[in-house]
Amino acid sequence: MPQHDRLPVRRSHFDDRFDDRFNDTVTRLDEAGARRRRRHFDDDDEPAAPRRAPDPAPLDDGPAAGDRWSTWDVGQHGPAPHPDWLVTELAAVDTEFGVLKTGKEADVHLVERAVPDTSRCCVLAAKRYRSAEHRMFHRDAGYLEGRRVRRSRETRAMARRTAFGRDLLSGQWAAAEFGALCRLWHLGVPVPYPAQLHGTELLLEYLEEPDGHAAPRLAQLRPGPAQLRALWDQLIDALVVLTGEGLAHGDLSPFNLLVHRGRLVLIDLPQVVDIVANPQGPSFLARDVRIVTDWFTAHGLPQQLADAGRARVLMGTPTLP
Repeated sequence: MPQHDRLPVRRSHFDDRFDDRFNDTVTRLDEAGARRRRRHFDDDDEPAAPRRAPDPAPLDDGPAAGDRWSTWDVGQHGPAPHPDWLVTELAAVDTEFGVLKTGKEADVHLVERAVPDTSRCCVLAAKRYRSAEHRMFHRDAGYLEGRRVRRSRETRAMARRTAFGRDLLSGQWAAAEFGALCRLWHLGVPVPYPAQLHGTELLLEYLEEPDGHAAPRLAQLRPGPAQLRALWDQLIDALVVLTGEGLAHGDLSPFNLLVHRGRLVLIDLPQVVDIVANPQGPSFLARDVRIVTDWFTAHGLPQQLADAGRARVLMGTPTLP
């Protein structure tokens, strides 16, 4: 080995300063780590970390009794002046009494609206159109002819029966029935008073018999000759007013007629048809008249009276363009 390879390496002052600084840094890091480890396991008193306050409990805005507050302040109201029996106070509470009737498109519930700690109360029939997943608007295409919505997107959705379209149909049926009932109430046609519309819920006058039961359907009765004649005359008078306004019930039958304390009342009017605007309007009217005439004649109404009543109704039909 050459002699110069065995010579010692000389260190500069720079190397010495670097080593000192490196050792000082390592020492400080070790001391800091020791302090951290000691604090972690030590019992020394240290300021506790601030604790987060618990979230406040949600406020319960529901009434103390009943199922919900009255929706009078957020709904569309029926024709004015409102009947004295109708509770319109905003402090009122609605209480569910159960299902009164089920149907393909809607269910009817019994609801009491009352002001707590007072004698002010009324019972209403709440007709609630079903959600898109549970309703079957299987017969609406013909009825909807002549009705228009503003947006073509909505028209296409209803035609294709998408979930959005079925929701639109539900709202349209509820609004159509509420509008028809308000119009007919103003004209003096015997219909339940339409108290309120809120979304797809229609609140109607509950027609109760003296024994506390709901007014029966015409189909449930077996009227004697005098009562049969009186009910027939009432029906013809009502249909004459409808046709004079260019309307047909669209689904008239003994099941859509109530007899409330001797008075015939038309119900279930979401599919009310404009005889002029709807190309099938005259067909709907003719079917309505045929179905109710067949029921009355089958229960003893003389054919001569039936023919005279039918003629009165059709005579009042507006002239088609």
